Amino acid sequence: MKTDFSSTSTTRIDGVVEKFLWNKEDQNFSIVYEYHGEGSPILLLPAFSTVSTRSEMSSIAKELADKYKAFAVDFPGFGDSGRPLADYGPALYRDFLEHFVLTRFDQKPVKVIAAGHSAPYVLWLANKYKSVFSQIVLVAPTWRGPLAVMGVNQVVRNLVKETVRLPIIGQVLYKLNTLPSFLKFMYRRHVYVDAEKLTPEFIQDKWESTQQPGGRFAPAAFVTGNLDLVSKREDFLELVRGLSVPIMVIIGKSCPKSSRDEMKAIANLPGVESVELPGSLGMHEEYPDAIVEAILPFLAI
Repeated sequence: MKTDFSSTSTTRIDGVVEKFLWNKEDQNFSIVYEYHGEGSPILLLPAFSTVSTRSEMSSIAKELADKYKAFAVDFPGFGDSGRPLADYGPALYRDFLEHFVLTRFDQKPVKVIAAGHSAPYVLWLANKYKSVFSQIVLVAPTWRGPLAVMGVNQVVRNLVKETVRLPIIGQVLYKLNTLPSFLKFMYRRHVYVDAEKLTPEFIQDKWESTQQPGGRFAPAAFVTGNLDLVSKREDFLELVRGLSVPIMVIIGKSCPKSSRDEMKAIANLPGVESVELPGSLGMHEEYPDAIVEAILPFLAI
């Protein structure tokens, strides 16, 4: 695995955007991230989804910028980062997160806020490097992809993944599952609570994020459960039990019942702080003010 450490940066009113090349298994990934503010570092990881992008974390990053240097990153295969036809799976994202944290931060340990499916990857890294994180905030954490939650068996899920990766038929299936009308339906169902926030402009922006070349490869892996780092709840909880780092879990009051049960199982572990706030699986984007207000005292530990 080789990395091109030469990077380019662009200064925007709301932050500095940087890009570098990451090589994994002879495949080059253009990685895009941005940061806001100065001070001690804090890493913000968006949730995996068909429309996953660092912009989900922008409002939280901007609010934290008075106290921290807040970094938000697009995972390989998502957002503005490169989307080559690669083997998107747990090994790739474990290696990427390890590389990003170890090479992009001069000052460690780092505070981290992980939304949704990025949570188990953060916990895995925290177990591998006991001093890499100082505080961990898990916002509406999940560990199973949508089809796995629905009970679809692994054989069928793998078939769906490989079908979506095919030319023509895969492109058609992906197009149907990223139609603006379908995206709005999914947001109303279990991502956002306030339907009035799902404006045409909001949905258009989400749709545009799905239309990059190669855009279907990583989302197909997520939806089919092929980005699931663990296979059962006990393994997920064991990742938490193995840590002495302070952990806080944010639970969305409107999250689907199955997801809330998983979040509460984490919250019930000894030493884990928890709070319930308005929102569902997209609460980190929909209710950033409430989240920042809840986590600031914890981050100051």
